[in-house]
This record gives sequence, structure tokens and C-alpha cells, in this order.
Amino acid sequence: MPSQSDCVFCKIVAGTIPSTRVFENDSTLAFLDIGPLAEGHLLVIPRDHYERIADVPSELFGAVASQAPMLGRALLEVTGAEGFNLLVNQGRAAGQVVPHVHFHLIPRKTDDGLGYRWNAGSYPAGRDAEIATALKHAVTKR
Repeated sequence: MPSQSDCVFCKIVAGTIPSTRVFENDSTLAFLDIGPLAEGHLLVIPRDHYERIADVPSELFGAVASQAPMLGRALLEVTGAEGFNLLVNQGRAAGQVVPHVHFHLIPRKTDDGLGYRWNAGSYPAGRDAEIATALKHAVTKR
């Protein structure tokens, strides 16, 4: 399994840093975040080291992401939460602190005070079509 010696999550996978493990299989490890935003806040990671989602093989990404429904159901049951956020911070600009692909499952209750900013904007006339065309072109060459 690829790993990086200075990666805290790789050390958790290897067992050299303790963690409170909740689920694991050949591809995935889920454990409690040591700095939880809410009780039960989970981190879900691929066992192999990848910094960016774009670098993760599709099959592995699918295997890791496919655990979210089961973990989410368990999270709702155990915490009594009304919902949860499934969050990925990709890159430092987006808030990624540990450079190892990971998902946050954060249990949420009405009026829990966590919140988030969603500063929605709009496209100037025609810009949405330009962006969509460029994205379609980029997707088809992959």
C-alpha cells in the first residue's frame, strides 16, 4: 500500500499513531476526529496515500465513498442527529489541513450552531454556457 512517512493519516493506518477506529476494510478506514465539530464526527480515508482526489484511482475512490451511506446511518442512529454533512476539503485553499484524501461525516442537529457560509452568486449573461462548454471539453479528454 502506498504511504507517506510524514503523513499523520498514514501513521494512523499503520497503527503508529493511536486512533479511535470505527470501521475498516481493505480499502477504507473510518475513525473519530480528534478535534470534532460535533460528537461522532468521523473521518473516512483510503488506506493508501493520495493527496488529491484527482490522483485516486476511480475504483478505490468508489470503494471508500461507498461506505458513506452505512457510516451515515450508524452516525444518525448513535448520535440522534437529524442529518449530517459529508464534506471534502480539497487543497489548502479549501481548508484541507492533512494532505491525505479524507471525508468528514459531521452529525448535525437543528440549531447546533455549526453553520457554514454559502455565499451564492450568479453568472453574468453567457458565462455559464462558456464554463459548461469548457468543463465538457475537459471531461471528454480524460
